[in-house]
Amino acid sequence: MQVAVERASVTALRTPMVVLGLLEGVTAPTGALGAVDQALGGLVSRLIASGEVRGELGRASVIHNQNPGGQLGAERVLVVGLGPREELDLEAVRVASGTAARQALDLRLDSFATVVHGAGAGGLDPAEAARALVEAAQLALYRYTEFKSSPQPGNVERMVIVEQDAERAAALEPVVRGATVTAEAVNRTRELSDGPPNLVTPTYLGEQAQALADRYGLECRVYGKQDLERMGMNAILAVNAGSARPPVLVDIRYKGPNARKTLAYVGKGITFDSGGISIKPAEMMHYMRHDMSGAAAVLGFIQVAAEKRLPLNVIGIFAATENMPSGSAYKPGDIIKTYSGKTVEITNTDAEGRVILSDALAYAAEQNPDLIIDIATLTGACSIALGDYATGMMTNDDRVAALLEQAGVASGELVWRMPLWKVYFKQMDSTLADMKNAAHGRRGGMLTAAQFLLQFVGGKPWVHLDIAPTAYTDEQQKYIPPYQPRYGATGVGVRLLEQFAERWMRE
Repeated sequence: MQVAVERASVTALRTPMVVLGLLEGVTAPTGALGAVDQALGGLVSRLIASGEVRGELGRASVIHNQNPGGQLGAERVLVVGLGPREELDLEAVRVASGTAARQALDLRLDSFATVVHGAGAGGLDPAEAARALVEAAQLALYRYTEFKSSPQPGNVERMVIVEQDAERAAALEPVVRGATVTAEAVNRTRELSDGPPNLVTPTYLGEQAQALADRYGLECRVYGKQDLERMGMNAILAVNAGSARPPVLVDIRYKGPNARKTLAYVGKGITFDSGGISIKPAEMMHYMRHDMSGAAAVLGFIQVAAEKRLPLNVIGIFAATENMPSGSAYKPGDIIKTYSGKTVEITNTDAEGRVILSDALAYAAEQNPDLIIDIATLTGACSIALGDYATGMMTNDDRVAALLEQAGVASGELVWRMPLWKVYFKQMDSTLADMKNAAHGRRGGMLTAAQFLLQFVGGKPWVHLDIAPTAYTDEQQKYIPPYQPRYGATGVGVRLLEQFAERWMRE
């Protein structure tokens, strides 16, 4: 969708629909909505008084203009609820914007106009509110239709942000461009995650990394199976042993202008997870296409960094493989010597994400970055602990944790810090190897998994992001709708890392 800023009066602009926000409890509209109400002869006020138009967050009310082109140029007015004034924040702006965009799609409109919600009487920073508005609208309109043989309804092609003041309109232009770049990267991340596992294979992910590198002139190395055998990446090879498709390890590097810091962003890329010999139940197994969401997020963030020329260096690393059962598959009871030299006793082949990450993290530590962040759909235990709304965060760096928490609030991709206590590693003790890959039982599963990963970062500042609750959604956010009634990819980890990088670079 194209997004443009137009300097115009909200009442004079000719458009199929203009979107205006309403705070909960407001009975006499002011500002842009007040101007539209006046142009409509007080119709909006009357509908508010009758209770038909209300300001609950995400509520949408369409008012048809009986005389478009008269005192009001819009054919329709969409009043979208912003919720209570005391709760108005950037997430409320995202919900309102996503609601409006989906309404335009449902009405089969090719374009619509909107004001920046919350930037006037709401008191939000205009640039941040505009950024949230544009990102949410673009995310809300995402659909995965790659394999639909019948024609699909057309998408919304254009969104206009209306701003009458010339100085404010000019200030919005770079914000809109930047938000569009981010949204496009997130939606590309979602496409990779939503793609079926017979398309999105480890080889395909490697090809996408190389294509991204070619597009922006980045360094990229895709290590194939023979490379991994030569390097001693035995953990990745073990998980891959049951699959007919070869694994890859991807190293893609962006070098920012005047960069002072280097971030290694490491993703889990299980393109399909059957559980292996410790096989999963059949009922939900087809959603295990999303188990490579961490790898997709790495590519999405690299795209944002390169397109915006962020002033930091990024080493994007991910291991990609399927986890399949077969006569050659790795087994409970196997002992693996990892790339780091540490040995792991396999007690559960469905705890495969941490196994491939052990090699990827050790490789990342060798590159001597200032910070390692890994992102992975790692444990169902994280979903049990945090539900569907927050990513689990475990780290050995308090300052980085604080910055990520701030970035989570700013981006809407919330993180919640969980403990990284050594006592949890005791549950990983093995009498045969340096450690087991899974503790006995499910208690504290997110925390024991993080302790396992910690053993491979070489003492570097490190963060583990468990995105099992947040990588795909069942309509928990109105601006990230699923591709089907149950689940769809969110692209989590792109907007979060961008907001984090902006803060980390300033330190």
